[in-house]
Amino acid sequence: MTDPFLSLATLKPLLDRHNVHLKKSLGQNFMVDRGQLERIVAAATLTNDDVVLEVGPGAGSLTRHLAAAANDVVAVELDDRLLPVLDEMLADYANTTVVHGDILNQDIAQLLPACDTYKCVANIPYYVTAPIIRHLLESNPRPSVLVLTMQYEVGQRIVAKPGNMSLLAAAVQFYGEPTLVGKIAPGAFWPPPKVSSAILRIDVPAEPLHQVTNVDWFFKVLKAGFGKKRKQLINGLNQGLALPKPQIAACMAAANIDVKRRPETLAVAEWVVLSEQLAQL
Repeated sequence: MTDPFLSLATLKPLLDRHNVHLKKSLGQNFMVDRGQLERIVAAATLTNDDVVLEVGPGAGSLTRHLAAAANDVVAVELDDRLLPVLDEMLADYANTTVVHGDILNQDIAQLLPACDTYKCVANIPYYVTAPIIRHLLESNPRPSVLVLTMQYEVGQRIVAKPGNMSLLAAAVQFYGEPTLVGKIAPGAFWPPPKVSSAILRIDVPAEPLHQVTNVDWFFKVLKAGFGKKRKQLINGLNQGLALPKPQIAACMAAANIDVKRRPETLAVAEWVVLSEQLAQL
C-alpha cells in the first residue's frame, strides 16, 4: 500500500495546485509529523474491522493513516475547497468516503448506516471542540472511542477531577472516561498554532456511566449550576432553574451535598443524585 504519510513538502504544492489558502477562521492547522500521526492512530487501537468517523480531514494527512489501519473511514469536511484535494490524496484508499458538510448538522445514523458502533478519530478545530464532543456523545449510535486532538488546556479541563470541574468536564465524564494520551508541540502542525495540543481519548460504554431519569433535565441542572461558577452552587441553581433557595437547599441536603459547596467541587455522581432530587420539585 502507498505510504500514508503526507509530508509538508508534498502538502504545500498540493494546496497551491488546487489554489487553496488556509483559513484561520476554520481552525485549519494540518498535522505534518509522522510520529504524531502514528501516535494518534495507535491511541485509537484500530483493527481492520473498525469503522472510523473523522471530523475535518483537511488535506487527508490523518485520513490516510486511518484508512491504512481500519476497515472503513468516513470523513466529514466543511470546506468545499478541500474536496478536490481529498479526492486526489485518497485516490489510493478505496475504503474512504468523504462527506461535504458540518458535522454538527449530521445525523450520525444516516452518516454511518447499518453501523452499530464506530470510533471517532479527528484533529478537531479548537473553536468547536465542546459542541463536536457533545454532538457525538448525544447521537445514536455513539462512538465507542473518541481520539481527538485539541488545545492542551481544553484537554486538561476535560480530565479534571472534583475541585477543578467544569461544565465540559462533567458533560464528557457523564458519558465516558477521558484520558490524556499525550502532548503535541505546535511544530507538528502546519501552520503551527500558537498553543500546544493534546491527544485525548474518551472511552464510551454502550450505556452512560451514570443513569438519570431525564438526560435533558440533568444537563439543565448542570448548566444552571455552572452558571455562577465562582459562587456557591445554590445561587446558580436558584437563578438558572428559577427555584426557591429553601427547596434547593432541601434537595442538596437529601443528596448529601453541603449547601456551601461550589459547582467545581462536585463529582458527576453527585450531580446525578442532585438532579434526581431537583426533578421531584
